[in-house]
Amino acid sequence: MEYKSFETERLILEPTSPKDASFIYELLNSPKWKKYIGDRNVNSVEDARVYIDTKMQPQLEKLGYSNYTVIRKTDHKKIGTCGLYDREGVEGVDIGFAFLPQYEKKGYALEAANKLKEISINEFGLVQISAITTKDNVSSQKLLEKLGLKFSKIVTMPNDNQEFLLYKFNTG
Repeated sequence: MEYKSFETERLILEPTSPKDASFIYELLNSPKWKKYIGDRNVNSVEDARVYIDTKMQPQLEKLGYSNYTVIRKTDHKKIGTCGLYDREGVEGVDIGFAFLPQYEKKGYALEAANKLKEISINEFGLVQISAITTKDNVSSQKLLEKLGLKFSKIVTMPNDNQEFLLYKFNTG
């Protein structure tokens, strides 16, 4: 089945697929990913392909949305990811984003996340969007607030004792 891609003024959001494995390998091993999101034990391009097949594709097939590779229109460079995740332990669908260091602080994450927020409401009919972030990831917290999400409470995820900040946005 063919899944929809979305566009903004500067970006293309394309459902992440196995052809993105080398990019996903690079992103999942970037310093901020490991610090704020965690080590996913993706130690090769083949590991990244398996990660996409087992962690991203099933949700896309089940719900019609998942992780999107963010591509810059000007040069077709893959610069980050933005996605909507049905995550155990999070109320509502979790919006998340991560960009390679050289593409941070250019407004790309806000642009991509705003588009996904709009799509989540208008195309997927979601009534609540949530997000989790670590207490020390201030740039992520600021971006979530710019998206209109409000801090709700401190939570822990299943099988993880780290505390996260939970942000929420109700569409109704």
